[in-house]
Amino acid sequence: MSKVLIIAEHANGVLNVSATAKCVSCAVKMQPSEIDVLVLAVDASAIAAQAALIAGVTQVIAVSNPANEHALAAVLAPQVVQLAAGYSHVFGPSTTFGKDLMPRVAALLGASQISDIMAVIDAHTFNRPIYAGNVVATLKAPAGQIIVATVRNASFPAAGAQASAAPIVVKALSAALPTHTRFVSVVGGSSERPDLQTAPIVVAGGRAMGSADNFKLIYDFADKLKAGVGASRAAVDAGYAPNDMQVGQTGKIISPNLYVAVGISGAIQHLTGIKDAGTIVAINKDAEAPIFEIADIGLVGDLFTLVPELMRSL
Repeated sequence: MSKVLIIAEHANGVLNVSATAKCVSCAVKMQPSEIDVLVLAVDASAIAAQAALIAGVTQVIAVSNPANEHALAAVLAPQVVQLAAGYSHVFGPSTTFGKDLMPRVAALLGASQISDIMAVIDAHTFNRPIYAGNVVATLKAPAGQIIVATVRNASFPAAGAQASAAPIVVKALSAALPTHTRFVSVVGGSSERPDLQTAPIVVAGGRAMGSADNFKLIYDFADKLKAGVGASRAAVDAGYAPNDMQVGQTGKIISPNLYVAVGISGAIQHLTGIKDAGTIVAINKDAEAPIFEIADIGLVGDLFTLVPELMRSL
């Protein structure tokens, strides 16, 4: 019977509930005997209490250590490996955090990592996207070997909350931690708008916006919808928007309920990032733009005319 260990993502003492709960939803589909969540932090108690409320979690393992002040993969990986004994699967979210940490865990365990699980067939067989999402590959991991994987967040719903919190087990680890990797600083953007990766509505602008000044129209439109803001790679490369807004294969993979693409042609790399969106609305003056092939609703016309009209209607 499978036994799954999920590495919790958190920042500033707050659990990334969405990312962690989606990993739990993936694990539940394997019908394992246990789903445990591991919290590595300076003080893991508050974060562990949040994780214990996710439906499907059997228990939460809390490890408090001053060395865990910053999420350095080189420091976290040896601790994960020490606790991985006895588990058949070790999962992490396919976020910046998970993509940094899980390959190190796999290397230390001598296992091949499975990246971006998008569907579970059984405890050893999974689907994942390849070729920018144009092909879905089915991978079968060898029996008897621990499976280390990242879970594609856009492919799974977040597990709900359970009425009774799962038990929290406090552990102290003796893993030797490296000193060759040291934290220097972190620079992060701040915004009052909803987070791009968790927002139920996202408005994104493309190269057709023409300039950073014109991109303000996207911000205004998003504010009307109380939406997160995204951008195509072309818009980011042109300097219209910061790179943390980039949506697509080399940016962020998102799954909002509503995605509005304004002035985005729909290159395959961009479409990869929005395939799991609920409803896709495209606004583009080119009726032959690839974005219309996947859009549920398409508006053909000048975005500088159509978007203000929509805003007036809203």
